[in-house]
This record gives sequence, C-alpha cells and structure tokens, in this order.
Amino acid sequence: MLQHSKQLIIAIVDDHPIVIEGLKNLLSSETGFEIVSFTTGADFLNYLRTNDADVVLLDIVLPDINGLELCKDLKKKHPDMTILAISNQAERSIIVQMLQNGASGYLLKNASADELLDCIDKGMRGEQALSSEAREIMSRPATNDWNGIPSLTKREKEILRLISDGFSSTDIAEKLFLSQLTVETHRRNIIQKFQTNNMFSVIKLAIEHKII
Repeated sequence: MLQHSKQLIIAIVDDHPIVIEGLKNLLSSETGFEIVSFTTGADFLNYLRTNDADVVLLDIVLPDINGLELCKDLKKKHPDMTILAISNQAERSIIVQMLQNGASGYLLKNASADELLDCIDKGMRGEQALSSEAREIMSRPATNDWNGIPSLTKREKEILRLISDGFSSTDIAEKLFLSQLTVETHRRNIIQKFQTNNMFSVIKLAIEHKII
C-alpha cells in the first residue's frame, strides 16, 4: 500500500470507459486516493482551471488531442504534476518522446495492479516509472528502434491502407465508425513512428517494406 501524507488526486484521462472502470477498480483498494476521470483532453483541461491533480494516468490516443502534445502542455502549466502514460503503444520512439515531453513514466495497458501502484509511487518520488514491458522495450538498443520497419497496431495498419487508397480522414472515420479526431491522432502517431514529416513519405516507405 502506498503511503502519502495527504490524499492524492489521481486523474484518469482515457476515452475507453471500460479502461477507466478497470483502473478505478485497481485503485479502489488504496484509501489515500481521490479518483477523477475524463474521456477527452479538453474535459481534463477544463477541470484543471479550478481543480488540481497530483497524478495523471494519460492515454496517448485521445479523440480530441494527441496525448504526447497534452503531456507537454500539462508539464509547462503544472510542472509539479506527475504524469504516467498508460497506452497500448509499444513503440520505443513513442515511449522516448513521452518521457522527453515530461512524463514520469510509461505503462502498457497489460500492466498488473502491483506495477501500476509501484509506478505511481515511483513517479511521486521523482523516479522514472516504467512497467516491466515498457522497461524491456527501452532496454533494447536504440539502433533497433528504426530499421525502416516500425511496429504498427492493427488499427494503424488499417488506417494506413485506407489513406494509401486515397480515402480522407472523414471517409475513414465513417468507414471505421471512429471520430475524425481519432483518425487524425492515428495519422500523427503513424508519421511519428516512421520518423518522417508527412504521410506521403510514410506511404512510400510502407510500400517499399511491404507493410501495405
């Protein structure tokens, strides 16, 4: 059990209600926590206008803003805030950028309850807090991070194929039953993973390496 002198306000920012409920259940055994939750970055920013949060459990793919950008913005405005990314993104470059943008740690969504509590504790103490899988990804040599073939999620591959077929973000959103903002977030993450500046270069590399 974590020991803190005051009740910690933990904010969960994730657009999947089932993830939020799961995290709340994991944290409910801890008596020193007050938990608030938000499904968009905008809702959380509105909350911060009149309230505080000690720890933020932040997803990277949000419907209205990229979690990488939100993390950077939060640390500028609230330097004492402890931000822990909780994501399915298992790409080393994404983890590195999140840490560079001010996150205290990074957990994959398959992390255990003990790992989550341990990472919150470490983050509050100013230590780097990585789940075991995130730590394993970070321990790989940086040269393996980009060999021309980044790891894409099933959804990212699906969106990339549709983009290469000439579909717009609006078309893709309708086809996959997603919001246009979610599609745009996936586009930005894909470009980040390929370490290029535009989608044209991404498609060229993806075709060369038979990703699409």
